[in-house]
Amino acid sequence: MNHSKIVLLAGKGASTNILYNALKNDLTIDTIILEEPVGKGDFLKKRIKKLGLWRVSGQILFQFIIVKILNLSSGKRKKAILQQFKMDNNALPLEKTRQVVSVNDETCLQLLQEIGPQLVIVNGTRIISKRILDAVSATFINIHAGITPQYRGVHGAYWALVNNDEKNCGVTIHLVDAGIDTGGVLYQKTITVGRTDNFVTYPLLQLGEGIPLMKQAIAAFLQNRLARIETEKQSRLWSHPTIWQYLFYRIGKNKR
Repeated sequence: MNHSKIVLLAGKGASTNILYNALKNDLTIDTIILEEPVGKGDFLKKRIKKLGLWRVSGQILFQFIIVKILNLSSGKRKKAILQQFKMDNNALPLEKTRQVVSVNDETCLQLLQEIGPQLVIVNGTRIISKRILDAVSATFINIHAGITPQYRGVHGAYWALVNNDEKNCGVTIHLVDAGIDTGGVLYQKTITVGRTDNFVTYPLLQLGEGIPLMKQAIAAFLQNRLARIETEKQSRLWSHPTIWQYLFYRIGKNKR
């Protein structure tokens, strides 16, 4: 077991449960700090201001119609992926868990300073502010569902496939800075997509391939040999597809 203090800083959800359960037997995670989901009202206001009402409306329709249909039809495949990678979605231990409204609020800052971790494992949070990153002398490492810097943001595997860019359809372990998935890359791996996979199964495949990479990154950190790798310079930030984008690529390119 490790002797460094380690914190899991994460959003609520299955991927956080799976990540914790995959790591708990190899190292001691001292504290799990869970943030609440972003309020829908504030989230929509900010997104409309940034992307416009038409695009955001299309994204909402995609989530409420397409994603629900895909989830209903993909239960068997998701179960198979969980079994393939031996992923455990059991609940987090309550005795280790502390909840905050946001990773960027004062409560989270004080918690981190109180714990004084050497390593912070990040999964599924808001963009972490420089104020929080600078609050403790810790290394922050994130698991990102995409190959960076080409597929920063969300749904990296889906957008790579839409672009016929299979060599960049995968997962990245990277250092966290104040940008959006712009930190130094530590490990990357592509995923193998089957005929029954689609938008809602790609993230599970990415998580399955990403967890061993996260374990490698943690081991390298504990052995003081963490090193960045060279990546392509092209960088782009991706957002949620709209319902019309998805239908266009599904009908025109057979991208699921």
